[in-house]
Amino acid sequence: MKVLLVDDSGVMRKIIARGLNSLWVDEVVEAADGVEALSKFGDGDGFDMILTDWNMPNMNGLEFVKAVRNDGHKLPIMMITTETEKSQVLLAIQAGVNDYLVKPFDQETLQKKLERVIPNPAIT
Repeated sequence: MKVLLVDDSGVMRKIIARGLNSLWVDEVVEAADGVEALSKFGDGDGFDMILTDWNMPNMNGLEFVKAVRNDGHKLPIMMITTETEKSQVLLAIQAGVNDYLVKPFDQETLQKKLERVIPNPAIT
């Protein structure tokens, strides 16, 4: 499984990538903002999922999600953020986010959210 992980915090990317690798994610491609993520995403070939932060410079997560969805990509997208207001959650869902992960979170929460969006291939 290959995941695109977008977060402007290098430390946060490393923590999440480590968590993903300890589950069933084989490859994590990292980007620091939506602009870099779009470049690395390319035509989307080979990616199984996107995890993106909301608040980032250059192109935020919501703008990035809209760009991916406007190009017709259907792969699962999970927003990782500190935003918890219902209006913000609704905006993310309307933009095409499949699920929402609120920071801070632990490994168990990451696993449960991931299983909701993409089941563990070893189990299914």
